[in-house]
Amino acid sequence: MSKYNLPDPRNEDSYVYVNGIVKRKDAAISPFDSIVQGGDAVWEGLRVYEGKIFQLEEHLDRLFNSAHILCFENIPSRDHIRQAIFETLKKNGMTDGVHIRLTLSRGLKSTSGMNPHLNIFGCTLIILPEYKGFVYGEDGLKLITSSVRRNSPAFLDSKIHHNNLLNNILAKIEGNNSGADDALMLDNHGFISETNATNIFLVNKGIIYTPFADSCLPGFTREKIIQIAKENGIPCFEKNLSLAELYTADEAFTTGTMGALSWIKEVDGRIIGKAIKGNLCQKLQDLYSQYVEAEAVVIG
Repeated sequence: MSKYNLPDPRNEDSYVYVNGIVKRKDAAISPFDSIVQGGDAVWEGLRVYEGKIFQLEEHLDRLFNSAHILCFENIPSRDHIRQAIFETLKKNGMTDGVHIRLTLSRGLKSTSGMNPHLNIFGCTLIILPEYKGFVYGEDGLKLITSSVRRNSPAFLDSKIHHNNLLNNILAKIEGNNSGADDALMLDNHGFISETNATNIFLVNKGIIYTPFADSCLPGFTREKIIQIAKENGIPCFEKNLSLAELYTADEAFTTGTMGALSWIKEVDGRIIGKAIKGNLCQKLQDLYSQYVEAEAVVIG
C-alpha cells in the first residue's frame, strides 16, 4: 500500500453518517441494503479546504442525476444531504485536509433479490469524512496499461457515477501486481480512456490534450482544468489519444478529487518527457489552487 494511502490515526474516533450520525467504529450497513446486494448505489468524492467544500453543488447535481438514471425512489432532498454533510463535518470538527465519500444507495430491500421493487424503505445516505491528503504525493506516477478495457456506454455508461467498480478494480489489481501506482485503461477501440481512478492529460509542444469523455468519467477536476487552461490562454483539446502519443509526450498528468493534479513519470517502462514535473503541470496546479480558494462553498 502506498504511504500516501495509509490510514490517518485522527480518523479512528471520528463520526460518520449512515442515515444519521454514528461513531465510525459503530457504523454498519444491513445485508439487505442494495449496496451490499448488488453494488446498487451512486457516490461522489468531495474535498474540504480551509472550511470550504470545492464543487459541492456540481457533485450534488451528479449524485441526483445518477440516482435519477437508476430510477431511485424516495431520494432525500438536496437540502437534507447538504445539511447532513455540514453537520457531520461539524461533529468531527473537520475543516481542512479532508476527503468525503458521499454515497446514496437504493436502500433496504424487503428480502434478498435483484428487483428494485423490493426496495420499499427509501434510500440509504452514507457520508464518510476522513482526514486524507492527496493520495499520490509529488514523486511522479508510474503507470502500466491494463488488459482490462474501460466500460463503454454500450455496456455500463461511465456517466452514471455508480458503485459497481469491478471494472476499475480489476485494472488496479494489474497495476498492483506490476508494482505501478495505477493502471491506464483503454477504450474498446484501443484509445486511452483514463486510469482506474483518474482522468488523464498529456502535453505536446505546449498544447494540452485529454481523451474524449466517451468511455471515461468526465470528472469535475478534468472539467475545471479544461476551463482553467482556456481562461488562461493555454491551448487544450479533447481527442482520441493512442499509447504512442502518451509515450512520446513532453509531460503528462492525472486529475481527480483524491489526487488533484499528479504528474506522470513513467508509463509501461517508458519515461515521459524528462522524468520531472512539467512546467504546464506546475502552472495548472498553481492556478487550480487559486480557483479552489475563490470558488469553494463555505461549510454552512
